[in-house]
Amino acid sequence: MITDQLINPGSIVVIGASNDIRKPGGKVLKNLLDGGFAGKILVTNLKESNVQGIKSYRSATDLPQVDLAIIAIAAKYVPGTVKILAHQKQTRAFIILSAGFGEEDAEGAMLEKEIVDTINATGGCLIGPNCIGVLTPAYHGVFTMPVPRLDPRGCDFISGSGATACFIMEAGIPKGLPFARVFSVGNSAQLGVEEILQYMDETFDPETSPGVKLLYIENIKKPHLLFKHSASLIRKGCRIAAIKAGTSEAGSRAASSHTGALATSDAAVDALFRKAGIIRCHGREELISVASVFMHKPMKGKRMAIISHAGGPAVMLTDVLSDNGMQVPPIRGKAADELLEKLFPGSSVANPIDFLATGTAEQLGTIIDYADEKFDNIDGMTVIFGTPGLFDIFDVYDILDSKMNTSQKPIFPVLPSTLTAKEEVESFIAKGRVFFPDEVVFGKALTRIMNTPPPEPARPELPEIDKKTIRNIIDSCDEGYISAKNIQKILDASGIPRIEEYIAKNREEAVSLSEQARFPVVMKVVGQLHKSDVGGVRLNIPDASMAAKTFDELMGIKGTTGVLIQPMIHGIELFAGATYEDTFGHLVLCGLGGIFIEVLKDVRTGLAPFPVSKALEMIKNLKSYKIIQGIRGQEGVDEQVFAEIISRLSALVVCAPEIVELDLNPLIGKKEKIRAVDARIRIKGQKMNAGNPVKDCG
Repeated sequence: MITDQLINPGSIVVIGASNDIRKPGGKVLKNLLDGGFAGKILVTNLKESNVQGIKSYRSATDLPQVDLAIIAIAAKYVPGTVKILAHQKQTRAFIILSAGFGEEDAEGAMLEKEIVDTINATGGCLIGPNCIGVLTPAYHGVFTMPVPRLDPRGCDFISGSGATACFIMEAGIPKGLPFARVFSVGNSAQLGVEEILQYMDETFDPETSPGVKLLYIENIKKPHLLFKHSASLIRKGCRIAAIKAGTSEAGSRAASSHTGALATSDAAVDALFRKAGIIRCHGREELISVASVFMHKPMKGKRMAIISHAGGPAVMLTDVLSDNGMQVPPIRGKAADELLEKLFPGSSVANPIDFLATGTAEQLGTIIDYADEKFDNIDGMTVIFGTPGLFDIFDVYDILDSKMNTSQKPIFPVLPSTLTAKEEVESFIAKGRVFFPDEVVFGKALTRIMNTPPPEPARPELPEIDKKTIRNIIDSCDEGYISAKNIQKILDASGIPRIEEYIAKNREEAVSLSEQARFPVVMKVVGQLHKSDVGGVRLNIPDASMAAKTFDELMGIKGTTGVLIQPMIHGIELFAGATYEDTFGHLVLCGLGGIFIEVLKDVRTGLAPFPVSKALEMIKNLKSYKIIQGIRGQEGVDEQVFAEIISRLSALVVCAPEIVELDLNPLIGKKEKIRAVDARIRIKGQKMNAGNPVKDCG
């Protein structure tokens, strides 16, 4: 829990303050003084009686009561100091800059735990250890640079890495990106990114709170908390972008099913962010670009007017927008003809709107007015304007600033001449503006935002399933892969259509059941994990004689306990599955099935549970979606039915959290129906619902 002493302290002590501003204890004190902290500043230093003009205490024992302690001493001395402050000085907020704790070794982890236990016992809060500190309008409690000029309309920034926080501010500030508050959580021994976001959600005021949140995360310890409060903030009008580092393919675990092999930790992060409505970024520049888009008015549609005096950048931006689902529509008609008459000969208003290198500031203003007021097929404008350096362009950027104030549609300024027009760009930033130096980076950031759906509801509307029957079956099963008969019952109780199946234990049964299924039939071994790998699947068996012979062959495969018989059906092979990901909950995957899942690996992932509408979105985002729709005269499948199956799977794993891997591969789809042909379910005895982000959110 974040205390008021952390946010609005009346007094701050720097433990380990120094006159040497090249040391953390010296630099943080200087930043506090330079930042104009309105309360009382205290310092401790074993050797100095005066530090940067402030009376120094020899130890924490000598201090008066103090709200917030910023600690910059060796790790081994920190637990004892915290005890004195927490128990004797009523200190209820701590920022520990020092390293040498859990990030280093087991001994450091023990020191960290001792500190947390002390702070928890006294109702305090802790940022760190191993962090750069906290930066708020009340105080500048960081030991690093840069220290941006804080703006309540800027970004709240929470980072798990102090150095990365510095680098992101370093790159964002020159582009005009404003910051409101910065929290560097370091080891997150008590408070992590999730808890800071929770505080921001619970104290959010739409009139005064910053509306943009930026996150740099290295370890998501509480996905349910991140989902709950991110989604809540976005519903309140906030916009959130995040980098999640440390989810490479090397971090994924081996699995025995297709689903398990395809569902990596990175897929879980993607699914969580999409569910919450968070824009996922993969680098510092991308995060800065997305944040910079957030600083402008939101677009209400996907139709962009590109206004430039330079053809190349306009073409490159057009390509990026068009390739990522946005439009650069042609501009025609009476208003377009009127506008063209107001520009120099050779100009074009077709979109991109090119008003030539000789175009004036006045002409730019006119173009913006027409795009804002007279072109109904335009939702936003990008103005790309640089200079060869022949004359200054202050008037252009002044007009741009003025029109950004009055235009009903958003205007995104791409200003590539950051050296040649350095003074003009700085003047533009001084007006409170944020700009983009590169049109392609901007375009990718904008399309990422426009293509991210809003948060899913915490309690989505799900298809009805027979929960009582499912629970009875799961409770009766042993850990491991469950029997084909029980899988049939679970699919039926879940409302997932399946093909008729029969299990033969002897040759006579095989013939009789094959006739019942109607030839031609499929015969598969029962008891093997990967039937195709051992030659355990036989297709198009035409008659009783071949059925008897095939039964004998399949029973000869080591480990076979019976033979599964199904009618032979044809259609598009689809795939759906689910797997449990530690702390995140269940991931549900879909795509093309059969061998295509191994070759193409074209899957989409959702975090259970989710409604049919979300499943439909997953299907439409598959690269192979055109095959599902039907292509080149081939019949497609009913994607609404496929979506319902996927949503039912998400409801099933919430009802039966013991399921750790589930494969429906393939599902055979035709226009009129989709049926599961092969299914495999593995369960673990202990229920796995502790990490489900939606169930935990209540």
